[in-house]
Order: sequence, then C-alpha cells, then structure tokens
Amino acid sequence: MMSHAFYTFQRVSDLHSSICEIKDLRKCFAVRGGVLGLQIVSQLRAVDGVSLNILKGETLGLVGESGCGKTTLSRCILGILPPTSGEVQFMGHNILNLKGEKLRNVRRQIGAIFQDPFTSMTPTMTVEDIVGEPLMINHLASKYERRKIVQEMLENVGLSSTNISRYPHEFSGGQRQRIAIARALVSRPKFLVADEPVAALDVSIRAEVLNLMVQLQKDLGITSLFISHDLSVVRYISDRVAVMYLGKIVEIAQTEELFEATQHPYTKALISAIPIPDPTVKKDRIILSGEVPTPLNPPSGCPFHTRCFQKEQACEKEEPELIEVGENHFVSCLKLAS
Repeated sequence: MMSHAFYTFQRVSDLHSSICEIKDLRKCFAVRGGVLGLQIVSQLRAVDGVSLNILKGETLGLVGESGCGKTTLSRCILGILPPTSGEVQFMGHNILNLKGEKLRNVRRQIGAIFQDPFTSMTPTMTVEDIVGEPLMINHLASKYERRKIVQEMLENVGLSSTNISRYPHEFSGGQRQRIAIARALVSRPKFLVADEPVAALDVSIRAEVLNLMVQLQKDLGITSLFISHDLSVVRYISDRVAVMYLGKIVEIAQTEELFEATQHPYTKALISAIPIPDPTVKKDRIILSGEVPTPLNPPSGCPFHTRCFQKEQACEKEEPELIEVGENHFVSCLKLAS
C-alpha cells in the first residue's frame, strides 16, 4: 500500500459512470504505390467504427487474433496515433481536440504498459530516470522528491530500491516489466492501457506480474484497458470482455457471462481453443476454415462470414450491428438479430 504523501489515491465508488468513452473510432492507413510510391492506391482499415464505454474502476479486457486492430486502437486512445475519425472522451473531454497544457494534463492521467518491456525503455537510462521521467516531464516533483518516489514505487512493484542506478539490460524480463509498471503508475494515472503486458514473459513470471497488477489496481482504484490474445489471462483479470475481429467489436459482456453464455460464433471458436490442464479430458475444438481477411479489402456484409460456421445468405450482404441479447451483453450477428 502506498505510504508516501504523494500517493493520496481515492477508491472508486461510482462504477456506473464512464471514465473513457470511445465513439465510432476509425483508423485507416494509406497504402501508397506508383512509380515513386507517392500515389495512394488503397486504405487499410485497422480500426473500423469501434465504440466502447469503459467504466470507472473496472478492467475491460480486449481480445482478438493478431492483426485485428487491438494495438492500433490502444495507440489511438493514448494519442500515439491520430485516428481518422471518431472521438475519445476521457472524463468528459474529447482528448483528440485538446492541445497544449490541457492535453498534457489529460495525458498525465493516462498510463501505458507496452508489450515488450525491453524495447519500450531507453537502454542508456537508469531505472531512476526511466521511472521518474513522467514526474519530470509533468513537473510533479523536484529531483530530490523524484528519487524518493521512484524508490518507493520500486518497492511497491516488488523490486529493491537499491536497483535505482542500474540499467534495463541488467534485469530479467519479469523485472523489466515490473519497472514498466512502476513507470506507468508513478504519475498517479486514473486510467491504464496495458497492451499485452505479459505476452513477452515466461509462464512462471506471468502469474506474479498479473497478481501484482490486480493488487495495485485494488490499492490505487485505477481503471484499466487490458489487451491480450490469451483468453485465460483476460478471464482472470477482467470485469468485462470485448472481442475484436477485423477492426470491429463483435461481442462484449461481463466476463463470466461471455465465457459461460457465448453468443458470437467467433467468440465460441476462440473459447474452444483454450487448453484444459487435464490430458484425460477431451474438448471439442471449433476449427475455423479459411484465412483471416485482409483489412485492405474486407469482405462485404458481416466481416466474419467468410469463416463462419453458422452463416446465412444474408450475412454476405448485410453488415450486423451490436445488439443487446442479454443484460449488458451485446453481440454483432445477423442470426441473433432475426
């Protein structure tokens, strides 16, 4: 638990109001060709009309196959990539329209943990500089105060404060990810975007880092967007889960509701692929046929119809919308809408 006066966190009590609302967000990348490569010949639709409402105090898990747009969506939320259209409302402000000091004040309240804990750090910077950088950039503490805060933050993530003068290459993968978590939380963010935070770690280290993130979230009252392709990890850490396919959200529900009452055929296929830790138990796998369509030329109608085992003729022409099929359970499927 935080003890330094700098860490005066308030626990979240209102779980019905949103801290981050994403409205019809789209991100297209221009594909260039021609003799000099200057002509725009196509558009790659990485994020295609995503709308999400992330509630205060919750962890929203975002899952999907590689290339479905999860990381691009997170980078648009963080402001690393400018979206093509749409809105990102954070605590009532459209952060895409903010500039200068107002933008800096909002960004200070959003932390980020990236997939690779090594490449996300400057190798020539010490742990003190890496973890303390958000404090320096946002003018939150003097040099003397920064050192004390960094030492305490290292202790909070399970590292000795004596590591403060060491460099990233001197640590294991799990230790580097703990440093990344310390950096993400040191400026007291209200919202945390974690993009595959345990994907690069050994299995033996993943549980430690996940338990650390769960405990810190409880202690600090942070809201999180947790991105992963590992459904077992998402089930453990998330309050709600959104499933993404080809740049679109196809299903979203409370975690146990999504796993126990799965509705979308794509989600069913993903869940069927979760291994059971018992070799004597046989599990029926749903094997999807065909390749994942390219976002350069997505299929007409339902984006999943080319691989769907429940498709109907209308799926090839009509694009489904997210509809509520249960309490706070939304699915994008024409078969369920009929």
